[in-house]
Amino acid sequence: MEGFQAAGSGQRAAGSGQRAAGSGQRAAGSGQRAAGSGQRAVLVPVRSAGALHRLLDVLPVFLGDPRISIRFTLAPGSDFGVEALAALDRSGARTVPWEEALRTDHDLVLAASPKGELRELAGPRVLLPHGAGFNKAVRDDGSPGVPSGMDPAYLLPGGTPWADLHALAHDDQVALLTQHCPSLAARAGVVGDPTLDRLLASTGHRAHYRDALGTGPRQLVVLTSTWGPESLLSRRPGLPGELVALLPQDAFQVALVLHPNEYSRTGAFDLSRRLAPALAAGLVLSRPYEEWAALLVAADTVVTDHGSTALYAAALGRPVVNAYDGGEELLPGSPMARLLALAPRLAEARQLEEILPDAAGTDPRPVAEAAFARQGEALPRLQRSLYRMLGLDPVAAAPEARAFPAPDGVNHRPAAHAVRTELDGLRISVERFPPQTPRTVHHLAAEHPKAGPRAVQSAAVLWRCARTATAAGPAEPRRASTTWTAAGWTADVLEEAPLCRTVAAVLSAERCLLRHRAHGLFSIRVEPHRAGGRVSRIDPVAAVSAVHAWLSAATPAAVASAVPVVLTCGAGPLTVRVQVCPPAPEDLDHEL
Repeated sequence: MEGFQAAGSGQRAAGSGQRAAGSGQRAAGSGQRAAGSGQRAVLVPVRSAGALHRLLDVLPVFLGDPRISIRFTLAPGSDFGVEALAALDRSGARTVPWEEALRTDHDLVLAASPKGELRELAGPRVLLPHGAGFNKAVRDDGSPGVPSGMDPAYLLPGGTPWADLHALAHDDQVALLTQHCPSLAARAGVVGDPTLDRLLASTGHRAHYRDALGTGPRQLVVLTSTWGPESLLSRRPGLPGELVALLPQDAFQVALVLHPNEYSRTGAFDLSRRLAPALAAGLVLSRPYEEWAALLVAADTVVTDHGSTALYAAALGRPVVNAYDGGEELLPGSPMARLLALAPRLAEARQLEEILPDAAGTDPRPVAEAAFARQGEALPRLQRSLYRMLGLDPVAAAPEARAFPAPDGVNHRPAAHAVRTELDGLRISVERFPPQTPRTVHHLAAEHPKAGPRAVQSAAVLWRCARTATAAGPAEPRRASTTWTAAGWTADVLEEAPLCRTVAAVLSAERCLLRHRAHGLFSIRVEPHRAGGRVSRIDPVAAVSAVHAWLSAATPAAVASAVPVVLTCGAGPLTVRVQVCPPAPEDLDHEL
């Protein structure tokens, strides 16, 4: 709806200094002014972190305008207020107390929820959805069976319209609003979805996001969980850990995206405690603001419950797997219901690998089109509507949607692997799993000493990574220190760990010094995989396990006659050449 203006929007006539009567607005002069002459005051009331994140995607429409003053306030009455307050603090936003917000006349109130006491705020109000569409009814919250966000109990309190403008993402949402609140039809306009536009603007950053996550050539499987009793994490709390334990670590990376309300309800500390085994095995736990979106862009497959986050993944064309166990919340005929009906169903974690081809063969984008219209146009359309309500002309064109920042780049690599190997002459295939895997394995490989005493004492393969040099050099020149050489450390560890058979100092992504208890010292060179103008590398620790398996199956005489030798190592989707040579002096003396 080009240049949409809601009926009864409470917009000022240019230069009149007067407001038109609008819903929920105080009589003129009843409250103090929030901004001086020629200025406009925008208030952003926040009830949850999720609502704040949605509104932060809208506020770039005001970039570069010194006439606009934006203040935030924490609205009372939400179960998720604690995390909302923390999110406000992280954003660096200027806040005002709720009592002050109630006493002040605002030129615009920009909200993503109509609930609670927001109806008491004075000024024209704009209401945006705080998710992708209206797909579920929340139990014990509002009218039964009515889509959350479309409930007359909240949008028409006492029969009075709450908002002057309902800024929606699709014409079908206008029809849904008209169905449940006919009197609000004239106040609704389709502006698009600013969060989807940021996702679309981020697609060119996919390789960068995957590099930050350390995904490499692996398939990234992202689990998304909404909040509440029917969410994936509530119904199937063990699924993230089960997938991490069953999927080969050189072929798959698993990440978990949680609704911000789940962070608020449980807390980051308790979430980390509950998920600790899966996190130690490599599970990536997304932060609730922006990082979740980078993970959707980076994903190869999305496993979801009925939360609408998966609609964003569908709009990006990502294959979707249905892990929703059913219930009362999902509304029949909604875009999310149609997406889940289209997606293959995951009943048990062990089925995922076999149903991935079905998911990849199903294009979810047509379903997502029922939730997102005017793609790429949200900020320009919102800017026109909001400035019209403020009685101003924008100082500049609306900015382009911003790409999401890369994930934090935390090293998600596990410190121990249960390893299964298969030998066929000089060809060795390697599959690695967490130590708690139910799979049958060949040996345990562990990082010394990071993996902990139990793993270090029982591992057949131990490794340590050399320190990387900094821009200032390998070490402070005036600091007293004692450093192991690779040869010295590998010998010491074999004496220290009687059950260990192979020790490896990982010197770089392509070089290792390996010491075997029966066969002695070797230099290992792991060649990168080159195809299609790209260079990919396997984890050198996987190559160490491959060499260990080959050495363990051979006699000392056979090894002595074969070395130098080139092994072919398969790990996940890659097959690379691994050279096993007599130890090079620079490897023996490499300082760890």
